[in-house]
Amino acid sequence: MVNRLGSATSPYLLQHADNPVDWWPWGDEAFAEARRRDVPVLISVGYAACHWCHVMAHESFEDEAVGRLMNDNFVSIKVDREERPDVDAVYMTATQAMTGQGGWPMTVFATPDGQPFFCGTYFPKANFVRLLDSVTTAWREQRDAVQRQGAAVVEAIGGAQAVGGPTTPLTVDILDTAALQLAREYDERHGGFGGAPKFPPHMNLLFLLRHHQRTGSPTSLELVRHTAEAMARGGIYDQLAGGFARYSVDATWTVPHFEKMLYDNALLLRVYTHLWRLTGDALAGRVAAETAAFLLDGLGTPEGGLASALDADTEGVEGATYAWTPAQLREVLGDEDGAWAADLFEVTSDGTFEHGASVLRLARDIDDADPAVVERWERVRARLRAARDERPQPSRDDKVVASWNGLAVTALAEHAMITDDEVTALAARRTAEVLAERHMVDGRLRRVSRDGMVGEPAGVLEDYGAVAEAFCAVHQLTGEGRWLDLAGRLLDAALTHFAASNGGFYDTADDAERLVTRPADPTDNATPSGLSALVAALTTYAALSGEPSYREAAEAALATVAPIVDKHPRFTGYAAAVGEAVLSGPYEIAIVTDEPAADPLVRAAHRHAPPGAVVVAGGPDQPGVPLLASRPKLDGASTAYVCRGFVCDRPVTGAGELVAQLQGIRGE
Repeated sequence: MVNRLGSATSPYLLQHADNPVDWWPWGDEAFAEARRRDVPVLISVGYAACHWCHVMAHESFEDEAVGRLMNDNFVSIKVDREERPDVDAVYMTATQAMTGQGGWPMTVFATPDGQPFFCGTYFPKANFVRLLDSVTTAWREQRDAVQRQGAAVVEAIGGAQAVGGPTTPLTVDILDTAALQLAREYDERHGGFGGAPKFPPHMNLLFLLRHHQRTGSPTSLELVRHTAEAMARGGIYDQLAGGFARYSVDATWTVPHFEKMLYDNALLLRVYTHLWRLTGDALAGRVAAETAAFLLDGLGTPEGGLASALDADTEGVEGATYAWTPAQLREVLGDEDGAWAADLFEVTSDGTFEHGASVLRLARDIDDADPAVVERWERVRARLRAARDERPQPSRDDKVVASWNGLAVTALAEHAMITDDEVTALAARRTAEVLAERHMVDGRLRRVSRDGMVGEPAGVLEDYGAVAEAFCAVHQLTGEGRWLDLAGRLLDAALTHFAASNGGFYDTADDAERLVTRPADPTDNATPSGLSALVAALTTYAALSGEPSYREAAEAALATVAPIVDKHPRFTGYAAAVGEAVLSGPYEIAIVTDEPAADPLVRAAHRHAPPGAVVVAGGPDQPGVPLLASRPKLDGASTAYVCRGFVCDRPVTGAGELVAQLQGIRGE
């Protein structure tokens, strides 16, 4: 037995490096070995923070007898879905086609050419052993049927991921219909959409915020406000350290699946930041600040990047770090504060979680409470946090994923610009430097790095889109032309290597490793689709650069996903949000000033900008900043120019005048 995962950079693969399984990493060598031995391939896909991946590992992959069965009859390949989303996408489509559902761990049996013929997710040990025996027998005795099944599955997933479907312009009517449909599907009691498990609908909330800005719809704003409050008060939000868990196992946001993912928190940081921007809601402002702090304190790496996730488990027990009993609260806080905290956090003797323990929830409004109550709240939280930090902590997947760091940079930059927070401004720039210096190699992106070393997997479309959008955000934050230039390089590479003939995009490059099909999924799921991420970057870059060809590419790509926005808006939230920016203009706000950080015009622009607007501030004719070209000051004073499609309103020098212009755009 030779386990080949010991030299992997992926924390998930390293978790399996000591298994009694002859694991191979994904690569041509593994499939060549399967052909040489004339055995099928077993592809196991998961990620480091996945609870049921750990369970299957403990039950099956750490078992000597199961390992022997796998080694004798298969070539076993372990895949980190976060490193190889292209591989995951192909085989997840196959799994969903065969079983009607998907998830991780994903277990796929394939021919030595990679064609899947049997797929599933988690299997208990006894079932897994029977499955290994059945597949082995079928491969030996019914080879032709197995191969026909594999060919049929490949044909099915090729059709599911094919580009070239109907296209139509993304119109006002489609976006208004999408907002109405979201309102019809909304959980009016608990917020969000659907039942259990319930996931934070961050991209739908971003869309609804922009829809409200364009239309003034009170319904769209209320859906966001209600959901944001329900999540922030629920157990899905870490009431002590900030940051959101991946999802709640119930419909009420009470008990989370405790893993914390970078991408969820990056997208939710944008939601709460913009909700605060539009409403001044104190809860939203606090949660935005705490979520930003969690990104930096909980996920920051020494090199300046942001780690992927915190595990769902602590020493094999889910939620062990986070749950409390009334007795534990009294032990830390004393009887009086312990009883007060139990009432505030809804910790009861019955418990909301397991073994009589509860996940902390926030029962009452604190943000607008009496100062003495706020002081007590902060003191109690600090003592509980200190006590919790003494408990065993969940492990951290510390690889740096390009697209997720891009999402976080955009969120941090927006938070910094809207709130004047110097800490998040510094963090946005520092993480952007990691992406520029580590992940950009010869003009192309690499998907992952760890401990400062870049990995081999090539960037996929979502990496190019999210990182280019991040560079555009840092360009606006700093006024430095370098970042716009880097964004343009990435977008040019994406247009060259990922474009499809109908205006859409593939998820993998034309010179990437060939899989059994070339994935092209336009729907937004846990993260923005590659297409949505790229369209967001193209739209912003076009506004910042004044180059209309990038906007034309964005509109053509949106036309390929518009039919899905029209019918299934819950799965196209980011595309719809970008559509709002496109329909808005997006507006270009250029502010000529000697002191961008302290200029009231800059603050007014960030607080009152229309959906998706770009804002750049700096000296006139600043190098590498097209929006500031040929923009003089009026009478020596800081001057704001509001433009859309190369047509500008009259320049203004007062913050009140600028706000009046922007509010007029929004129809207020």
